[in-house]
Amino acid sequence: MLETIATKAVEQNEAVLTDLAKKIWDCPETAFNEVKACEWTAQVLRDAGFQVEVGCANLPTAIRATWGKGHPVIGFLGEYDALPGLSQKVSTEKEPVTPGAAGQGCGHNLLGVACVGAALGMKAELEATGKEGTVVFYGCPAEEVLTGKAFMAREGAFTDLDVAFSWHGSSSNNLSVGTMTGLNSAIFHFTGVTAHAGGDPHNGRSALDACELMSVGANYLREHVTSDVRIHYVYKEGGTAPNIVPDKASVWYYVRAMSRQAIEDTYARLVKVAEGAAHMTETKLDVEFLGGCYNTLNPVMLTNLTHDVMEQIAMPQWTEEEKAFAKTLNEKSQQYEKVKASGVLENGPLCTFVEPVEKRDGYGSTDVGDVQHIVPCVQVMTATCNLAAPGHSWQITACAGMSIGMKGMLYGAKVMAATAMKLVDDPKLVEQAKEEFQQSMKGQSYKCPIPKEVPIPQPQK
Repeated sequence: MLETIATKAVEQNEAVLTDLAKKIWDCPETAFNEVKACEWTAQVLRDAGFQVEVGCANLPTAIRATWGKGHPVIGFLGEYDALPGLSQKVSTEKEPVTPGAAGQGCGHNLLGVACVGAALGMKAELEATGKEGTVVFYGCPAEEVLTGKAFMAREGAFTDLDVAFSWHGSSSNNLSVGTMTGLNSAIFHFTGVTAHAGGDPHNGRSALDACELMSVGANYLREHVTSDVRIHYVYKEGGTAPNIVPDKASVWYYVRAMSRQAIEDTYARLVKVAEGAAHMTETKLDVEFLGGCYNTLNPVMLTNLTHDVMEQIAMPQWTEEEKAFAKTLNEKSQQYEKVKASGVLENGPLCTFVEPVEKRDGYGSTDVGDVQHIVPCVQVMTATCNLAAPGHSWQITACAGMSIGMKGMLYGAKVMAATAMKLVDDPKLVEQAKEEFQQSMKGQSYKCPIPKEVPIPQPQK
């Protein structure tokens, strides 16, 4: 098994790292509101000797922390935002701490801390060996609304890096060279004229009719887009009573696809559908563009290098108590029968091996894709929850607050730190990663999908 100064440093900082992850788990904060998580994370990095900037890229809860000098400049992308409505105790029963409150249903209390751990590990080895290199930790808010890193990139973040690492908890230990979709997000607001729906309907102009006609048009649009496109929506506002013609209504849309061009083309056509709905109903349309993100662009060479390191580092050893906890969660999962039929559970309720690298495409999205269109950036995933845990679920919140999640977090930190030091030791690997990146970009450059006029959201008290 591979043991290095960097991986041992992660072990030596276990108490600091798990304490930070638990504090963030105990105080879940949603997108752009991660005030405490940002403060606590920044303090750990200051205590470790990093130069820390809070409010990086004009985002109040973003962090840029640096240590070292020269190249390679290696970045670690931390996140810490929670999900609305996923409050949960460390329990095998669905049992919120506070009903309706936020919770770490995607394990982001572990995500930022794993990257802190990797940064501490890399720093320790650079310090001990006297080698040249710069460690950069970026604390990135609001991944769950898929715009935090895009706002940061709009303000110039990430361009200082040679290579970047991101990490996420999963039900397995894996890396992929597949693609996840990018996205545009917008709310379409229609304004009409109110009237009595029974006694005076001819004088009304229904904003809700406009929303519904837009949805009809969007559903016909689905037939005439490329097969990678996904269009989904939810009504935000639709009136107050059946006997009042609604003068206000709004509908929130996501457009996803495997490339920015497909996203932008489909989104432009969706806006035309909305404009048509407004014309048909004699209502006024206002488009509130919330933001967007790029599809992922996973680097093949860096992914394979990281996978080789992952296989050499000792995986977490699960206790009988942890296995029993995970087994109960699996049996209560809505996916249990499907996962059981796949044979995944034959080796136990928690992952015990490293999966081979696969080209596995996914129709979710992450703003890591924005960074991957600026610098070579690898995504690492290690097991932090039971094998049958649904995404964004109370089961993930439960595991993220206990030893299962913490062990996977520390494993991920070691993998990133050890791989980063391989890049320090062999500068040719960095050059290869950059060459592959340029080939993948095909002569294009990153253009932030969020226009300058869209304001950066501020923390809400």
